[in-house]
Amino acid sequence: MSEPKRSGSRRSLSAGVEDALRAQIEAGYYATGDKLPTEPALTEKFGVSRTVVREAIAALRADNLVESRQGSGVFVIGQRQTDPGLRLFTGETDKISDIIEELELRIGVEVEAAGLAAMRSSPAQEAEIQAQVDRFSSLVADGKPTDEADFQFHMAIAAATNNARFRTFLEHVGKRMIPRVKFRTVMGGVDPLPSRDASILEEHRGIAEAILARDPDRAREAMRLHLVTGIKRYRSLTSWGRAQKKDELD
Repeated sequence: MSEPKRSGSRRSLSAGVEDALRAQIEAGYYATGDKLPTEPALTEKFGVSRTVVREAIAALRADNLVESRQGSGVFVIGQRQTDPGLRLFTGETDKISDIIEELELRIGVEVEAAGLAAMRSSPAQEAEIQAQVDRFSSLVADGKPTDEADFQFHMAIAAATNNARFRTFLEHVGKRMIPRVKFRTVMGGVDPLPSRDASILEEHRGIAEAILARDPDRAREAMRLHLVTGIKRYRSLTSWGRAQKKDELD
């Protein structure tokens, strides 16, 4: 007797979870040795059942991307080799020019994402965008790291475009699209720029307010301002570096 087939809807859900986790692993969001979130955390994050999560993890395990360790959880053990041409943001770099180029590329994608989100977002998606702003604000008030909240804010906007390719792009890029994450990694944990969480929070608020007001032009302009300001911050480091070298030679 043949084994009963899984329902198409459940398979579709597990494939969605599998694809999202696979994209994050391949992008370096979860590095080799990292522990994946727990089953309850994943069921809450994706809004699916534990059975769906287990099927997704089983598929990743079959591809030798993760392994289950009894009593400890599920850990990343490797990642599929991808075309180097697709690894847009995942490489570590201490070159300001690389970070500026990446921000310029993000302008080309995320400015339009903000405009589409203002036109197409559902009430639930708008609530998620606002929730990420509030989360960022709470972390700033508590003096806690904001990298993850920053990334999730941009992911919420990508999801609100209701064009899955925007979200897939950011998932492929991973958290290292946040410049300070990448730059701090190669600087041994040191961020050469002063804290700019308060400024970033205000920029995020401006973007969210325009999206919630359903004003696509203002949303695009707010996102452009946010990313262009980021470019200016990193360009200031180029001037700072030149001044440091001059001081060393004097």
